[in-house]
Amino acid sequence: MAKGKYARWLEPEGLTLLEGWARDGLTDEQIAHNMGIATGTLYEYKKKYAEINEALKAGKEVVDLKVENALLRRALGYEYEEITYEFGEETKRVTKQQTPDTTAQIFWLKNRKPKEWRDKQDHMHSGPEGGPIEHKRQIDLSTLSEEELNNLETIISRSADSEGNPTGEE
Repeated sequence: MAKGKYARWLEPEGLTLLEGWARDGLTDEQIAHNMGIATGTLYEYKKKYAEINEALKAGKEVVDLKVENALLRRALGYEYEEITYEFGEETKRVTKQQTPDTTAQIFWLKNRKPKEWRDKQDHMHSGPEGGPIEHKRQIDLSTLSEEELNNLETIISRSADSEGNPTGEE
């Protein structure tokens, strides 16, 4: 009985090749193409054969760490040497500084501390013990004259009559 295409990829040489492709930054689509299979078949292999899944994960972890380190280095800034050659001979060596990159800093913080650094912040406002906020407005009527109080009472009663008694009084 013939072995399936997967058998080659379960052997040490096949697993090393898969890990190398992942480490080189190839996508699952590109890896499937290199294997001579459809992308969906690769996904099935990853589910069915732990060895294939682990080899791809191991390769991708290496690349992910390199990218993380490069992003962090860019976010913090770094020094490097620039060497100039003329006719194959070193003529000048200069230490230069790459300033910290604010875009890299923002990207790092948004992904590492999303609660503090994401663009949209959620703010919940509530009253005592998480209940609703009560809005009470008290008007000091003690400074009004007797005439002003009577006028106010007239206005309120007219308003209550025309709007179906919103004060709740009968």
